[in-house]
This record gives sequence, C-alpha cells and structure tokens, in this order.
Amino acid sequence: MNRRRFLPVLILAVIAVTAMAGYGCESDGGDDEPYRIGVMESLTGPGETYGTVANQAKQLAVEEINAAGGVNGRMIELVVEDSKCGAQDAITAYNKLTDVDGVKIILGTSCSGAMLGAAPLAEEDGVVLFSGLATNPDIATAGDYIFRTSMSDAQLGVDTGNLLWADGIRNLATITESTDYAEGVRRTSVAQFENRGGTVVAEERYASDVTDFRTQLTKLINASPDAIHLAAQSEFAGGTIVKQVRELGYDGPIYSEVVPIGATALEIAGDAATGLKAVTADLDPANNKAQDVLQSFREKYDYVTLPWYLGSAYDDVYITAECLKQTEDDQDADGFRDCLYGITWSGAIGNNYSFDSQGEVVGLANIVAEVLPTGERTEDNQGYKVLGPAPTE
Repeated sequence: MNRRRFLPVLILAVIAVTAMAGYGCESDGGDDEPYRIGVMESLTGPGETYGTVANQAKQLAVEEINAAGGVNGRMIELVVEDSKCGAQDAITAYNKLTDVDGVKIILGTSCSGAMLGAAPLAEEDGVVLFSGLATNPDIATAGDYIFRTSMSDAQLGVDTGNLLWADGIRNLATITESTDYAEGVRRTSVAQFENRGGTVVAEERYASDVTDFRTQLTKLINASPDAIHLAAQSEFAGGTIVKQVRELGYDGPIYSEVVPIGATALEIAGDAATGLKAVTADLDPANNKAQDVLQSFREKYDYVTLPWYLGSAYDDVYITAECLKQTEDDQDADGFRDCLYGITWSGAIGNNYSFDSQGEVVGLANIVAEVLPTGERTEDNQGYKVLGPAPTE
C-alpha cells in the first residue's frame, strides 16, 4: 500500500508559490527527469557472487548510456533492491519498488526462487520482470510480463543428459542444493539422462546453510557411480563439495552447471576442480562486443566472474534503453512488454537473439566447459577451456 505524508497547509502553500515563481521545480514525468528502472538482484545470500556481478554490470551499462546522452536525451536511473535469492525477500523488494518507488519495469532477479516468488505479483500488477540470470523452467509459464535473457534449465537439462550419455556415463549419483534453481537443473538433467537409458544410483540434497557435505558425499561414493552430478546455488557450496569429495578419495568424473566453475568456487576447490565438466552458456571469444564488455568491467571493478551472466545483465540494460526509446515512458509496461516481444538483439551474449511468446530467449546455445589445472587458470580463460557446443543427441 502506498503511504503519503500530508504536509500542513502552510507548507503546501509555500511549495505552490515557489513552483509558480519558477524556482526549478519540475512536474513528475518531465522531459528532464530520468527514466527510473527497478533492479532486484541477490546482493546477499546464496547468490551474492553472481547477484553482485549482475548489479555491477547493469551499473556499468547505465553509466555508458548516460555518458552517451541517455535515452532520447533523458538519463536512466536504477533503483536497486536486494532480493537475497529467496521468494519472500524478492516479494519484499518488489513491493518496495512498486509501492514506494513506483517503478513499472524491473530488471531481475538473480535466483529462480526469487523470480518465481515475485512473478505472480508482477503479472497481476502489469509490471515487467526481466531477468538475465534466473533459469528455472517454470518461469516460462509465469506470465505475459515475465521475460529473461537467461536460457531455461529445460535446455540445460537436455544438454547435460546428452553429455553424460555421450561420455559413457550409465550410473549417476547427484547432489543438489535445495533451491528452485538447483532442483530445476537436477530434475531436467536426470530426466534426459534416464530418457537416454541411464540410471540414478544415489541422490542427496542439502540446505543452503550447510558447510560440511562429507556424510552425504560418502553415501554417493559408496553407491559406486560412474560420475557425480552437482547442482549448486552458491559458489561457496559448489567449490566446497568438489574439494571435499576429492578429499574423500573419489577420483571419478564430476559434472555441473555454471555455479561450481565461478571464480569463487574454483578458488575454494583448487586442484580438486581440475577436469570438472560444466554445461553452461559462455561468451564467444569472437564476439567483439562481449570482449569489450569484459574489458570495461575488469577496468572498472578489477575482477571478472561468470562472464556470460555478466554479459546477460549488461545486455538487459541496453535492451531496456532500446525499448524506452520506443515508448518514451518508464510507466508504460504494456508498451515495454510489446517491444520485448518484437525485438531482435545483438549484444554481449550473442547475435540476433529474440524472445518467444512466453518471454523465453531464443537464438542462444550452451557449451561444454572443462576446468583447467590451477597452473593454467588465468583471468582471461576464467579457469576453464571450452570443449565445444553441448551435444544435441
């Protein structure tokens, strides 16, 4: 509910006289006022590492746009709230942005659980929710105002299941963080793996506050799997699990999604991560825009991690600017939505991608990455080499 403060009549009279006298007061929505866009990212919580990098990428993009003259001469202002990687915190952030700040376009969230928590409210209110990171398959059916440049875990699962089968894995053990994102990764990956003929011989789940995984990992090892699949929400957990499973003597293959190959996860895992394979999106080294974005980000913040998601968040701001050029109104959520449905974009994460009738990004594909030995990991290669596109069969 909006709260308004009622000023005494005398103060109101003074304000009115000042405005009429021309002392610089502007009406809401004036041509000189900035476009105000909401941001919900996980600045704390399990998704802090990639939520922070996404927020910083958005700030970088806004600075560039504003330095170049803004959108039709108007600046962009980001109103940032911490969605903390959870549904309830995302709802709190959403209510603040919509009820207090009055925004109608929100970039975020970082985490699938947060996205699924806020999406029903955004759909009911007619507020655009546009994510560069959230990947749970259920987001596809969340509503007409829900969009994302991040690829669905439905595709990730198919690609992961195919990779496991192509690598000769027939018996799989899984360990999964109990979050919407990680569960979505596991569910879709296992479904495709079993569809190919594979068998899951053991499965374990863990809460986001767990720091010692040895008991669960021992159970997985005792099941004698051909490989272990890891789906983690936080880089801390992802890196720690890889380290601890190697310490317990497991020397078989490990497969994952993007989180366990983030810079923080690899720092924690050290040599234990060598050889880990992850199915993920990645920035194309031949894409000059992507490389320019990474260079600008590194110059500004002195680090880079999870580069594809950095690029995805960055692209979202430029797409937003393009749609604002068309609508010229940050309160026109319907016009903004229609712009997204009709747009084809080339940016950091790919060329000529667009959105389908469910707001799902199309025209992008996953790759297979393999973590390098510690001595070969650099800022430029992010600690891994690209083996090639994810297998289609």
